[in-house]
Amino acid sequence: QVQLVESGGGLVQAGGSLRLSCAASGRAFSTYNMGWFRQAPGKEREFVARITRGISTYYGDSVKGRFTIFRDNAKNTVYLEMSSLKPEDTAVYYCAADIYGSNRAYEYAYWGQGTQVTVSS
Repeated sequence: QVQLVESGGGLVQAGGSLRLSCAASGRAFSTYNMGWFRQAPGKEREFVARITRGISTYYGDSVKGRFTIFRDNAKNTVYLEMSSLKPEDTAVYYCAADIYGSNRAYEYAYWGQGTQVTVSS
């Protein structure tokens, strides 16, 4: 069992930056693939980024070159560094964990409560 708590969301102007954090409690954080997803009102949940337990990283096309995912296993935390933010990045951002998780939301067993990111134009 893994509990996830996101933080770091907020209101930022277009072109700005934010860092999201996801703190995990439970056993063996380092054995989990960790993902970030987002969901805007009226839209489906969208893959943003993931990092494997082997620290390989993958990104959704809309955020490549602007977002960076990384993890600190000593702190049981995964981060999403977001830069050059655009109004279309506005969404609730969710952290997810699963031993086998890839780019699809349904593959993740554990989810945080989400944190709101709003980018003003």
